[in-house]
Amino acid sequence: MTEDAETMPGSATIARLRRELARGTTELAVLSVLNVHRRYGYELMKVLRDAGEGVLEVKEGTLYPLLHRLEDSGHIVATWEAEGRSRPRKYYVITEDGRAYLAMLREEWSGLVDAMRQLLNTLGEVHE
Repeated sequence: MTEDAETMPGSATIARLRRELARGTTELAVLSVLNVHRRYGYELMKVLRDAGEGVLEVKEGTLYPLLHRLEDSGHIVATWEAEGRSRPRKYYVITEDGRAYLAMLREEWSGLVDAMRQLLNTLGEVHE
């Protein structure tokens, strides 16, 4: 969405929709990023924000509880590592169970996107 969309009438609705979509896709987004490369928390937040062009911005208060749930469920593992003289960081890595779960989430998301596209196309044809 463009910046102009946020100043148009109904911008509160658009903002709410963005929040709801982000909330429903955060787990999918986090696992997708970790499927490519291990990350520490702050780095993960930056990747999500930058790759999602600000739409997938995840706050610490959302990300860390999610990471703990994913860790508790066995979808990711965390290890503390220090690079050089810097403080240790907690790195998160996806597990094989996490990859299987990610595949299921991707399939569900693709089905939802396809169904919405079909619905919107059908409604567009009816009203044109």
